[in-house]
Amino acid sequence: METKMHILLCEDEESLGMLVREYLQAKGYDAELFLDGESGLQAFQSGKYDMCLLDVMMPKMDGFALAKEIRAINSEVPIIFLTAKNLKDDILEGFKLGADDYLTKPFSMDELVYRMEAILRRVKGKGQAKVARYIMGKLVFDTQRQTLTIGDKQTKLTTKESELLSLLCANANQVLQRDMALKAIWVVDNYFNARSMDVYITKLRKHLREDPTIEINNVHGKGYRLIVPNMIEEV
Repeated sequence: METKMHILLCEDEESLGMLVREYLQAKGYDAELFLDGESGLQAFQSGKYDMCLLDVMMPKMDGFALAKEIRAINSEVPIIFLTAKNLKDDILEGFKLGADDYLTKPFSMDELVYRMEAILRRVKGKGQAKVARYIMGKLVFDTQRQTLTIGDKQTKLTTKESELLSLLCANANQVLQRDMALKAIWVVDNYFNARSMDVYITKLRKHLREDPTIEINNVHGKGYRLIVPNMIEEV
C-alpha cells in the first residue's frame, strides 16, 4: 500500500487485540488498539480512520453503542464487528447499525484482512465514476437503463438483476464473494436472501447465453466468477 490505511481497533481482550494489531501492521495497515468503547470513541472523535474493527462486548461502552456514536459522526466509514457471539439477533442488530461485516471469534487473521480489503475496494469504488455501459463480446449492458442488448434484441432487466450483473462485471474474471454480493444488494446475508440470489444468477445465465463466450461459473465455497474474454467499460 502506498498510503497506509488508518484502522481503529477496539478489543477488550488485550492479548487478542495486540495480536490483531501486530498482524495488521505487518500487512501494511496503521492500526491503533483501544481496550474499551469510551477510549475508542475519544480516538475516533480526534482522529481520522479509514475503517473500524469493533468488539461487541467491551467495558464502559459496548461495540453497538460505539457504532451508533461513530455513525453519528461519520455515516460512511466501514465497520466490522468482532464478537464471540453468533446469535441471529446480534447479527441483525449489527447490520441495522450500518455494519459492513461481522466476524465471529475465533477467526482467521487472513480472513479478517481479506474481508477488510474487499470492503475497502467497494468503498473506494463508490468514489469513482460509475460505469454507464459494459460491452462484453456481442452483448451491451446498459447499467442506467438496465438493459442487455445483442444486435436488435434488447432485454429489460429487473433492478436486482441489474445490480447483480453490475457487481459481476466490476469483478469480471475474478471471484465475486457470495457474502459480499448479498450484503451489497440484499443488505442481510441469510438463507432466504441467499436462495433469492441463486435464482437471479440462474436468470442472468439465461440472458448471457446469447453470447456463448460469456458465462457465470460457481466457485465452490466462495461465490461466482463472470468469465468474459473481452470487456470495454464506458463511463
